[in-house]
Amino acid sequence: MVHQSDGKTAARKRVAVFACVAAVALAADQVTKALALTHLSETESIRIIPGLLSLRLVHNPGASLGFGSSATWLISLIAIAACVAIVWMAVRTVSMKWEGMLALAFAGAVGNLIDRIAYADGFLNGRVVDFLDYGWSIGNVADIFLMLAGIGIVALIFVGEPFSQKELDERAAKETGGDANAQEPTAR
Repeated sequence: MVHQSDGKTAARKRVAVFACVAAVALAADQVTKALALTHLSETESIRIIPGLLSLRLVHNPGASLGFGSSATWLISLIAIAACVAIVWMAVRTVSMKWEGMLALAFAGAVGNLIDRIAYADGFLNGRVVDFLDYGWSIGNVADIFLMLAGIGIVALIFVGEPFSQKELDERAAKETGGDANAQEPTAR
């Protein structure tokens, strides 16, 4: 039998994991952007891995690959909604693996949203600081966290990692050969 306090302890641990992962990832994103703003130029590129990675400062008004550059405010509103949805999901999951992936997604979304707010000259129309030039796209550390979270979430779905208590109960019922909704047999 699981005690109520055990559930509260587990929930506190999940909140702590979410907060720590999100805070570290967000700090990494913001520090690297500050370094890029201080040390990089929009006109010069620094080769790191020839043909694969260079560093070059870009202020991107759009989303990935520059899409939506004329609707930056809309991208910002979508990012706000995504952050709220991610927190809502993080509160409801019972899986540390899901918690970690959601924290990375949250940090990535908030990291780019901070730029859209901090560098705005109108309603949520700021530009994101990008500096990792892959040749076909320019991004930042927040984008890497968003990509890792997306891949991780797909992997969790693929391997069947339970998200909620209901999914855990259903899995346990299948493993024991019972039905989670079945009634116990009556005594004779």
